[in-house]
Amino acid sequence: MTDYTQLDEKERMITLVAASQTGDRDAFGQLVEQFQGVVFAIALKRLRDYAEAQELCQDVFIQAMQKIDQLREPAAFPGWLRSITVRMAINRAVRRPPDIATEPDTLAATCVDRRTPLHALIDGERAETLHSGLAQLRDLDRETLRAFYVEGQSLREMSDEFDAPIGTIKRRLHVARKRLAKEMEDQIAV
Repeated sequence: MTDYTQLDEKERMITLVAASQTGDRDAFGQLVEQFQGVVFAIALKRLRDYAEAQELCQDVFIQAMQKIDQLREPAAFPGWLRSITVRMAINRAVRRPPDIATEPDTLAATCVDRRTPLHALIDGERAETLHSGLAQLRDLDRETLRAFYVEGQSLREMSDEFDAPIGTIKRRLHVARKRLAKEMEDQIAV
């Protein structure tokens, strides 16, 4: 293990980076000790979660160790490490679900069904009109709409089931929706 203590701080850091680039893990360990506070502070500021910041700190140093040979100028290490930290913190913050802590009683009190009997009646009438409109369609239109909207089939699955190209399936869906809208307008107008 090389002793870098007699060098000034900047020279020591540059020497440690250069040694790390040649595969010296002890030198990289000393860089981790020197910069872990800065990396953790950036991570905590970005993520606002102590445990997440600790985990990110580890991930940053793993990433830095894997990519340190790509750093052209050893003196740029502090800025390079900060940019890795910021980028990884942003990625982690964007990809994680929002933290929502609620007590079960509070959650139960806020999950109130605000629907009135009128809403249920209107929904029932809409469903009845929809089913009636579907019944008026030709079998191919009805089956196309049912496969896509009720069964949730993809266009590719429908293409296989109906033995037709995807473009044809798209056209059938378009035409069937228009025909269903027309049927429902006619029923509402009556």
